[in-house]
This record gives sequence, C-alpha cells and structure tokens, in this order.
Amino acid sequence: MTRILYRLAASWTGVGLVAGLYYRTLTNSRDFSGQTQLSVSHTHSLALGMLMMLVLFAISMVLHLDRKLFSYGIWTYTASLVVTVGTMIARGTMQVLGTGNPESAALAGVSGLGHMGITAALAMIFLAIGQALKEHHAAEVTPAVR
Repeated sequence: MTRILYRLAASWTGVGLVAGLYYRTLTNSRDFSGQTQLSVSHTHSLALGMLMMLVLFAISMVLHLDRKLFSYGIWTYTASLVVTVGTMIARGTMQVLGTGNPESAALAGVSGLGHMGITAALAMIFLAIGQALKEHHAAEVTPAVR
C-alpha cells in the first residue's frame, strides 16, 4: 500500500502543477481577470491530493496499515477527488471561455457526488486507522508470552 500512496502523491503533484499551468495559460491567453474555479483547482489538487496521500503514507508506515478497508478508502477517495477536481476544471474553463452553463445544476450535482464520495472515503480511512490503533494499543498493553 505504501508504494501506491507514494505514486498517488506523485501523480497528484503532477495534476496540481498542470492545473496551475493550465489556469495561468488559459486566463492569460483570454485576458481574463475575473473569478474562476480554475484558480483553486491547483491548490485543491496539491492539498487534497498530494498532501493527503503523503500524510496517509506516513500513517500507513507507522501503523503498518494493510487492510482492505483502508485500501477501499484510498481508492474511493482518489476516484472522488478526480470527480471533484474535474468538475472544478470544467466549470472554470466554461467561466473563462464564456461558454456553456458553469452554474448548471448537473455540474453542481456531479461535484456533490464527488464530495459525498470523499466523505465516505474519509469515514473508511478513519475506521481503518481506528482499528489499527486499537490493535497497536492492545499489543502494547498485553504482556509478552514466554
């Protein structure tokens, strides 16, 4: 699981950097100076993607987390974050280009599904960490059998 978390952190770093480059390039090429969702897609990718995966990497190393629930949480989190950041980029692009309906209920609904998925994933991750902490604490309290 640690290799996967490392690769996910590296991938989200790339996504965040590309999102920042895309934001600067698109807004400069269109002389756009207003508010757009693109301006926060860069930071969301880095904070919720890269930093979260690095924190989970460290927790996984310390607690030796190799549980199905933790793995399901990681993959649900990743898929949901892709949906969330994807809708941010789609909405921001529509705002800059002045096309489509960036305030559509459909786009808001898809983004909401991404947020609900992140919430469910965080619940799975916290449950897995809680189980690992219980086992770790029980191992510390129980005297070694000789």
